[in-house]
Amino acid sequence: MKKLILGWMLALGAATGALASGGGIPLDKAPKLTNDMAALQNGAKVFVNYCLNCHSASFMRYNRLTNIGLTERQIKENLTFTTDKVGDTMNAAINPRQAKEWFGAQPPDLTLVARSRAGAGGSGADYLYTYLRTYYRDATKPTGWNNLAFPNVGMPNPLWELQGERRPVFDKAESHGHEVEVLRGWEQTKPGTLTPAEFDRTVGDLVAFMQWMAEPDQNNRVRLGVWVLLFLCVFTLIAWRLNAAFWKDVK
Repeated sequence: MKKLILGWMLALGAATGALASGGGIPLDKAPKLTNDMAALQNGAKVFVNYCLNCHSASFMRYNRLTNIGLTERQIKENLTFTTDKVGDTMNAAINPRQAKEWFGAQPPDLTLVARSRAGAGGSGADYLYTYLRTYYRDATKPTGWNNLAFPNVGMPNPLWELQGERRPVFDKAESHGHEVEVLRGWEQTKPGTLTPAEFDRTVGDLVAFMQWMAEPDQNNRVRLGVWVLLFLCVFTLIAWRLNAAFWKDVK
């Protein structure tokens, strides 16, 4: 049992990195919701309920969530564990000593995963959005789950109750003289508590929160950058005209 859990946790750590290339499938484009306060608040709730049990976000404090429109009272009542304070960092519910004993290593911290997993195939948000939506049942795997974006993944589907169970449907195609399987779609074999459209929105909210968490000031940075570029454009025009006026009488 310990070997199984250890294998699952080691694969879990690898899973957070391998999807940057899409695992052989194109990455789906994540919705841009980092300016949507309602989406970020729902994403924070999903993160606390489904991710924070095993994973920490140790570079983020609960009270920073006031930046997405939550009050400290709402954070305390809805998002923290009973022993946590609003000023504490978002640490996993699992005991670190027990996690190391059971799994051989602590589950990876997720604070910066939305930034660190960007690659040529897409952004870190695209990576997370694709990964969380391409799980399917596979009885040949120890955990009973597999993932199209990360084949042979060791982490079971954390959102399976919401998504239900699905199986991928493939078509045959030829590529460079070889027959390959191309994903045509999904067949729902067991319904979840959410419809497919609702589940996609929920994952989009979760990914948006993780993207915001990785860089809380990114929207301010973008807005400030626009003003800086506008200032430089105006200053360039002024400098050009001053230069022309200074040299106009010089032969």
